[in-house]
Amino acid sequence: MANERHRVAIVFPADAQEELATKVEQSRFAGVANALSAVGIEVVGAPYADAFVEHVRAQLLGVDGVLVWINPVQGGRDRSVLNAMLADIASSGVLVSANPKVIDKMGTKEVLYRTRGMSWGCDTRLYATLEAMRAELPASLVTGARVLKQIRGHSGDGVWKVELVDKTSSLQATISLETDLRVRHAKRDSVEERMALGAFLSRCELYFAGAGGMIDQAYQPRLPDGMVRCYLVGDRVAGFGEQLVNALYPAAPGPSERNAPQPGPRHYFPPTRADFQRLKQKLEREWLGELCRLLGLEKSQLPVIWDADFLYGPKSHAGGDTFVLCEINVSSVYPFPEDALAPLAAETLARIKSGC
Repeated sequence: MANERHRVAIVFPADAQEELATKVEQSRFAGVANALSAVGIEVVGAPYADAFVEHVRAQLLGVDGVLVWINPVQGGRDRSVLNAMLADIASSGVLVSANPKVIDKMGTKEVLYRTRGMSWGCDTRLYATLEAMRAELPASLVTGARVLKQIRGHSGDGVWKVELVDKTSSLQATISLETDLRVRHAKRDSVEERMALGAFLSRCELYFAGAGGMIDQAYQPRLPDGMVRCYLVGDRVAGFGEQLVNALYPAAPGPSERNAPQPGPRHYFPPTRADFQRLKQKLEREWLGELCRLLGLEKSQLPVIWDADFLYGPKSHAGGDTFVLCEINVSSVYPFPEDALAPLAAETLARIKSGC
């Protein structure tokens, strides 16, 4: 019906004191609620914690769409309970963005391995077991500095820069469990350490629990130039972020070597920023189509709001910038540029009307 008013729930973390009484209008997602209301959508606040998942399930069964902002890994918790519930809700016909099935395909570090052959890729390896990492990492280390990332993580946890102390070693056969490495954890306030390969492997054992594993990528020397984050609404770039992600910078010489660098602020820009237009066009016109084909997704299944982080790769022969995919975030993308609010609301309404 022309006058039908659609209802969309915003699922967000419940306040520890207010619990189910937490108001979305008083949360950091008030801007999202206002943007949805501006296109005629009735907003339903759905504060969430695992303790009252069944209450939220009943609430979500009465709406047309669900937008979720719950960190996938935080404070020892995960989204297993929430995702199981969201999968049930989606199977009942309610629009869920991002759908847990889509998160599993594109929202973990494994996407870096699955898309390594794309022009946004680099030398990337996947270690599904600790035994595989023990067997294959020495050959990787002889190629140069590497960045190892646990399949699921956030805020730099489980992300390591690793390189041989003796860079003259060029044969895998010369590397043993006693071989010294320089390692730096990307988690805030971490510093560079020197340890044996065997000790580093032991430290990584926890990343292989359950459906874990580690991705191994070539370190990008232009890391000090910063990272560009592309915020997307569906298959269109809706804004940019730019940040100096300096957790894995080369250690400074002298007494300051033990000082952990602090991350720089992220600055937000509209999708019209001139010097990022080539990246925007590459992403929209080429990479998204390749990504969807490789992952078995339709573009209509891409999350309503998501982002892709890019590091600067080697300069092209013509002197232009190239970009290497660092990670994709789909589970809880916030904050994002204000320029993305109106497209997000319009995309949500369009998907509900089309039944996608």
